[in-house]
Amino acid sequence: MQQDFRAFVVNQTSDGFNMGIERLKQQECPPGEVVIKVTYAAVNYKDALVCTPDGKVARTYPLVPGIECAGIVVESKDNRFQPGDAVLASDFGDTLGVSRHGGYREYACLPGDFLFPLRGLDFRQALVLSVGVTAAMGVRQLEMNGLTQEKGPILVTGATGGVASLAISLLARRGYQVAASTGKADAHEYLRQLGASEILSREEVEAESSRPLEAQRWAGSIDTVGGTTLAYLMRTTIKGGAIAAIGVAGGATFRATVFPLILRGIKILGIDMPSTPLHMRQELWEEVIHEKQVLSLVDTIASEAAMEDIPRVTKAMLQGQTRGRILIRMSDE
Repeated sequence: MQQDFRAFVVNQTSDGFNMGIERLKQQECPPGEVVIKVTYAAVNYKDALVCTPDGKVARTYPLVPGIECAGIVVESKDNRFQPGDAVLASDFGDTLGVSRHGGYREYACLPGDFLFPLRGLDFRQALVLSVGVTAAMGVRQLEMNGLTQEKGPILVTGATGGVASLAISLLARRGYQVAASTGKADAHEYLRQLGASEILSREEVEAESSRPLEAQRWAGSIDTVGGTTLAYLMRTTIKGGAIAAIGVAGGATFRATVFPLILRGIKILGIDMPSTPLHMRQELWEEVIHEKQVLSLVDTIASEAAMEDIPRVTKAMLQGQTRGRILIRMSDE
């Protein structure tokens, strides 16, 4: 293994915020950890926040962002993994790329508990499907709340994002009628390929209203947006329905009333993947790797960028100008 390697580092000091490519030295890995040669790392919304001075996500500096990556094991102090194994690495944004160096580097030493075997997937497929673990948890929580196909349509918001795209596919494969909301007019065919049967404009789901309740429309929803969209979902969810709240791309605050809760008995189900037990994450991973509809669309969902492109890509993501999964190539396979 190389003694030093390239990494994308963000730092904030008394002189201000800066980010760029640096060379880091490889440290000795402790027992239970594994060194992987990183081939690809994904760009998530949390990564984009880490790459801004006011993102309020990074817990330490200097920091290598990247909450998930994939590559080949080159050294292992965990008997579950051997050199040559192809793995996905993620702790779902708990520490990786937040309080310890993440995946935006050519080599990464990580706990074995962060790793998932690829089961024959290639690296691009694995990183497209990895967000499906969060989507699958959202679907599972909705079904535990009593959601069935007979109760009505399900709305997935922020539909062109990674988690939302996988949620559409998961729900459609289970036989649900899936609606998708997006602000991208050129994404309609893509969403229909995933399984959406109805497409709503972003303006419709972001519209504010003085009415505490509106016509009951959605049996459930996967919300990756938050903000005024979450308020819309509260007003339009059917009696006894539920909202799986996953993201904040549209804002962390919203105006709403308690009436949907006390007159319709709706529930807001917060999806907190870092707190999900390891065995459940592994179960969900084994579930999503069989999403053949998504695998057939990997080239549509995924796009690639270089390490030098990270500032541009993360800025575009925060401005709502990206689609699907953006993968940063860290090294050759």
